[in-house]
Amino acid sequence: MARQLRREDYTVGWVCALPVELAAAQEMLDEEHPDLERDAADNDENLYALGSIGGHNVAVVCLPAGRIGNNPAAAVATQMRATFKKIRFGPMVGSSGGVPSPEADVRLGDVVVSQPQGKHGGVVKYDLGKATASGFERTGALNSPPQVLLAAVAKARANELALDS
Repeated sequence: MARQLRREDYTVGWVCALPVELAAAQEMLDEEHPDLERDAADNDENLYALGSIGGHNVAVVCLPAGRIGNNPAAAVATQMRATFKKIRFGPMVGSSGGVPSPEADVRLGDVVVSQPQGKHGGVVKYDLGKATASGFERTGALNSPPQVLLAAVAKARANELALDS
């Protein structure tokens, strides 16, 4: 176990929807940190898995069992931000739907990282579109990720291309 850190030391908040996603997140941690003491005055009902990945201190949380959707996710994220005030990034990481095609051979177990394209932020939320006779039509968009995360995606892609050559 690593040394005890403070709430202010955590800069990444990772929200998982399902226990299987939390288990995968915990396996991704380079180092696990001990639990922090709970402060009854915080009103934070979340339970966190704490650790670090690549030198970044990460607080990982799972939605409560049986509570899936936008409202529970917003409540969990709000409580997380109140507890860990220095969080800079809060990705929602987990399983997703995808259909293989000639352009994108996406299979179960693949890691997919989205990026903005045109006026779309990079992620298509399931209720921001509709099925039409000619296919899926987007009806809205989510915000793009922060610039520093997009820079990391570009660097990772460049590293991948360098390994392929």
